[in-house]
Amino acid sequence: MAAVLEVKYFNSFWIKKVDSIVEVEATSGALDSNVTANPNIVLAEANENVGVGQKVTINGDDYTVFKSANDGLNFTLNESITATAGDTLTFGQIEDFTYIPLAYTGDNELDWFVEEARIRGGYNNTIVDLGVKAYVVEDNPQQQHRFNSLIYSGIFNSRTGINRTNEFSVAEDITRSLDPYDGSIQKLYAENTSLTIFQEFKVSNALIDKDIIYTAEGQPLSTTGMTVIGPIQAYAGNYGIGKNPESFAVYGFRKYFVDKNRSVVLRLSNDGISEISSANMTDFFRDNLALNQDDQPIYGMWDMREKLYVLNIKLPRGNYKTLSFDEDVAGWTSLFSYSPDFGGSLRDNYYTFKNGNIWEHYSTAVNFASFYGTTYDSTVQVIFNPEVSMSKMFKTFNYEGSAGWKLTNFYSETDRCAPVLPYVAVYNLADLENQMFNNNFKKKENKYFTNLINITNPSVGNIVYGGSISGIKGFFATASLTFTNTRTKAELFAVSSEYENSLY
Repeated sequence: MAAVLEVKYFNSFWIKKVDSIVEVEATSGALDSNVTANPNIVLAEANENVGVGQKVTINGDDYTVFKSANDGLNFTLNESITATAGDTLTFGQIEDFTYIPLAYTGDNELDWFVEEARIRGGYNNTIVDLGVKAYVVEDNPQQQHRFNSLIYSGIFNSRTGINRTNEFSVAEDITRSLDPYDGSIQKLYAENTSLTIFQEFKVSNALIDKDIIYTAEGQPLSTTGMTVIGPIQAYAGNYGIGKNPESFAVYGFRKYFVDKNRSVVLRLSNDGISEISSANMTDFFRDNLALNQDDQPIYGMWDMREKLYVLNIKLPRGNYKTLSFDEDVAGWTSLFSYSPDFGGSLRDNYYTFKNGNIWEHYSTAVNFASFYGTTYDSTVQVIFNPEVSMSKMFKTFNYEGSAGWKLTNFYSETDRCAPVLPYVAVYNLADLENQMFNNNFKKKENKYFTNLINITNPSVGNIVYGGSISGIKGFFATASLTFTNTRTKAELFAVSSEYENSLY
């Protein structure tokens, strides 16, 4: 009758872990207090640890350390003694292993580890015995910090149970080095069969489990092989991620990050690296990234719900800038009033972290524009600059959207109407239609408009119409709208201003 035997370790040593101090030296110390019988003994001073099984001489009598505390100063002897404070104790080497604890973790089954007995672990290979083993001696055993290199271990295969992730064989070529001139490696991102490598001043790409061969015409061909990390090729452009890997965010095939050294925000896509900070925001990022200090993070997050790359720049004295980039309009669309400690998306929901708590955005359970327990007013600032070379008189301000927006100021480089008074929020549309020529928004054909009354600096000779209404003169004008947030959602679709040529 046949039998099946399961053999787990057919060519290995089983070695037991023990809890002891094996590297002890002969030293001496003095008793801290009188000792009677066999309590814990405390040394008044000692430069070395006391090991279990170590020989101790007290007043000419020899004892053995039975138990020792972790600090090495408190211990118990194998025999009862009587000694007085100040007596000298002389310690020797460990001579008795009887008292060395058998359990290291408290579980005998976990206190054993396996050591390979056969060379390379091969079946019927040469077997070694217990005793001294030969190891490779490195000429330079000191630690090296290779900031520009990658190293990989052996393979891991969950299907076959092979796990060699703790093996780093010096006999194999397991390192890939990049140009140290481009700084240290700050982030790795694996995608399909390629590895994106972000250095401080460069971004590169390497194949995974593939190699490149070249035809006679010099054309590259990708081929499978035994190479773990294939040839490394740099992307065009001298861009990197600086020392801000936390600015990295990815969605689909697009990757976003910040290069503070060049004061730009970048996107890595199928067409290479491009500067998205140049979308009318070059001056903004140049100024604010220069204020960001080296110990202050720059967080990059992807808002999956609204398809936005959200960037949070920490500034000195608790200040910050949080803004978002929208691919649909290829521009920076919003400035936010919250400063997260990081964030990300999961299943079409956008979450951020603040003071150890997680917060869900776009939730209808709280007021709109409420961040981390604080509700903010929404503010939109627009600039009117038609016919840039002509001096204009801005007569009205108009908008399309929800009722409730307030025009908090409207000014140009010459005339200023700040603020526009009175501050009246628009909620009752029936009352608005009767407020003719007041400085409030009126509704007409589902649009809201107001006359600009320059009550602080009326321009003589620039009366638009009537006896008491004047416009705002200038080449360009800036307007700010504010919405006091409630549980209702505020929308703003379009803004405009009627103007005419200024004669003076």
